[in-house]
Amino acid sequence: MESAFKPFRVMAYVVGCMLLALVAAMVVKYGFGNATPTAIVSPVHGFVYAVYLLTALNLGLKARWSWPYTVGVLLAGTIPFLSFFIERKVAQRVQEQLDAVAA
Repeated sequence: MESAFKPFRVMAYVVGCMLLALVAAMVVKYGFGNATPTAIVSPVHGFVYAVYLLTALNLGLKARWSWPYTVGVLLAGTIPFLSFFIERKVAQRVQEQLDAVAA
């Protein structure tokens, strides 16, 4: 489980930052009529989100999370700032599980 935890944490932060960049690009596109930032950021965010889905699913399977909890963590990468909050909650939960296994 620990081997899946670090990639999840990294990807949660990367997805959160990319989602904020995507929101900023959309503001530029719809507010100022410049679609160039969206054309660049959108595919990158899509790829990064796909990698996030795989890392979160991998962690969820190894940590034996319930399916509703796993789906909630997977969807956290779709709402700005939520991935940062969820990453903290998941980190606490996984750390408690790791401590219980070590004890």
